[in-house]
Amino acid sequence: MTERENGSTPHDARAAGGRPRWDAIVIGGGPAGLSGALTLARARRSVLVIDDGRPRNAPAAHAHNYLTRDGAAPGELLDTGRAEVASYGGAFLTGTVVSATRGSGGEFRLTVGDGTVAEGRRLLVATGLVDELPPVPGLRERWGREVLHCPYCHGWEVRDQRIAVLATGPMAVHAALLWRQWSSDVTLVEHTWTGPTPEEAEQLAARGVTRVRGEVTGVRLEEDRLVGVTLAGGRPVDCQALVVAPRFVARTEALEGLGLTTADQEMRGHSIGEHLPADPSGATSVPGVWVAGNVTSLADQIVAAAASGVRAGALINADLVSEDTAEAVRAYGGFTPRRERDVAERVLGAARHGL
Repeated sequence: MTERENGSTPHDARAAGGRPRWDAIVIGGGPAGLSGALTLARARRSVLVIDDGRPRNAPAAHAHNYLTRDGAAPGELLDTGRAEVASYGGAFLTGTVVSATRGSGGEFRLTVGDGTVAEGRRLLVATGLVDELPPVPGLRERWGREVLHCPYCHGWEVRDQRIAVLATGPMAVHAALLWRQWSSDVTLVEHTWTGPTPEEAEQLAARGVTRVRGEVTGVRLEEDRLVGVTLAGGRPVDCQALVVAPRFVARTEALEGLGLTTADQEMRGHSIGEHLPADPSGATSVPGVWVAGNVTSLADQIVAAAASGVRAGALINADLVSEDTAEAVRAYGGFTPRRERDVAERVLGAARHGL
């Protein structure tokens, strides 16, 4: 490839040892990562997306609340996004990042499982999260089908059905009252939770939410469809959808070498999981590293994750512009009277400038 007209780093630029040196490397090819990559590629930056092909929403048949694409299959959204990024020159590498370090020149050095190494000036982490489900046999197999978490993602599809909420902590009351918006038949199964306060019990009763005590030991299926759960002792509780609250854990296994550490994220005063903290722009405490999507905001839906990727991509480009400008100024060597005149003639024209 030839160098681009605006002088930005071409796609075939090489680091020491012949490795590609990218303006930005994006770890994670979901909505957040692809949106960030698209923004950077359209800014004429060389971009590499490294993705392991394990999207969080793979079990779901459809994605929702993404305006103009509501109901699209998650895989279809990703395929379209990859094609759009590629159309602007973005590149892709399939694999899992196993280590991330920083070189003496400030560049990020990422090693993929097969030994491939990529180096870049900036890093966008969009690795998403892992849903840690309660240890009930059968939940994982039905996750994203009838075992659900987000009513805004799945509530319409199970409207007016029998819905059970598996209580594992104090957020269970909030979940039961929320799902009551989609169905009048909601049962709160108290499972391993100690139970509601008197005020919460009154709220549940007022909204017609049934409470059942007992620990769930498994799910019940008929013809590959969920029909209920079984409590310790064998008592059945019928339901067509089962709501669970996973613990959300950011995927950061390979990033410890950069000094990135997770922290608790709270909702309504309760911890819902671990995320990578960042400022509103997505910038982390590690210079040159941005985050976007569920890895930093555990409750983001697809459209919000995509928006955070766009924002991070734009700010990464702005940061690179600042660095490029500083380097150009150093190379320029100062503004002499002759250079000032040359610039004035080139920009304004000699006649207008009075030279």
